[in-house]
Amino acid sequence: MTTDMAGLVGYKVEASDGHIGKIDRHSEYVGRQFVVVDTGPWIFGRNVVVPAALVARVDDENETVHISATKGEIKGSPDFESGQHEDDVAVIRLIEQYYANRHM
Repeated sequence: MTTDMAGLVGYKVEASDGHIGKIDRHSEYVGRQFVVVDTGPWIFGRNVVVPAALVARVDDENETVHISATKGEIKGSPDFESGQHEDDVAVIRLIEQYYANRHM
């Protein structure tokens, strides 16, 4: 399994119920890792942030990352604009809160 998040850039991303896009970039802050997923035409080219804790498994052979969230959960995640929110701790915390409370 790949442990270097940078090594996952370009991998396909599968939610628990289907394909959602590919990893566009990753970020690693102390205590905070996440990947930015480019959803392509699936949700109008929107980029979404997925906390690294939701990575269920990595299939290096097929270059695929499996996420423990549904397509609907990912589609409903808070807005994220690449180039603007990577360093915005409040936005990242909001996204983390969203995924932490998705069972509600």
